[in-house]
Amino acid sequence: MKELYSNKIQNKLRNRFLKTGVKMVGPETIFFSDDTKIGKNVTIEPYVVIGSKVKIGNNVIIKSFSHLEKCQIENKVEIGPYARIRPDTILKEGSKIGNFVEIKKSVVGKKSKVNHLSYVGDSNIGKSVNIGAGTITCNYDGIKKNKTIIKDNVFIGSNSSLVAPVTIEQKSIIGAGSVITKRVKMKSLALTRSLQTEIKNYKRK
Repeated sequence: MKELYSNKIQNKLRNRFLKTGVKMVGPETIFFSDDTKIGKNVTIEPYVVIGSKVKIGNNVIIKSFSHLEKCQIENKVEIGPYARIRPDTILKEGSKIGNFVEIKKSVVGKKSKVNHLSYVGDSNIGKSVNIGAGTITCNYDGIKKNKTIIKDNVFIGSNSSLVAPVTIEQKSIIGAGSVITKRVKMKSLALTRSLQTEIKNYKRK
């Protein structure tokens, strides 16, 4: 592993990808594995680390400070900045993974978005899904990992917790701040939010 990250080997890998048309911003800061596969018209920004067994399709943008390992990135995907794509993840065509997002052992469907500050683990996300900021899939119950299934055209509001195992059916909406523990039916709005309390003219003692 130390040999792989030597300047000599990394420069060789960088030059190889530059010759095939990969666009790099600050190539000296970008690290590859010797088995990395990259398609056409790919842009990689500074301080990206690509670990072993990563396959990247065409027209992909990987923004700064992102880390990828043992994953498959299909065409027209945008990643980062500051994203972590962990093993056994597939990002389908046109999906977007934004800043401070971690994806582990999951499929993110075509044109689905996980834009901000989220954790998605052991999940299957359908097409055209929007995952709001601060959403997490609670996949580990302390004994085993459990699956979250989010079907097509679902909207997950910000700061939601999806407690696996759980399924969100097509065209459903999860209200912001919800903790979802049961199956949500198709075209439903699910909310688990306490009523707001307001005390007028309140003064601290």
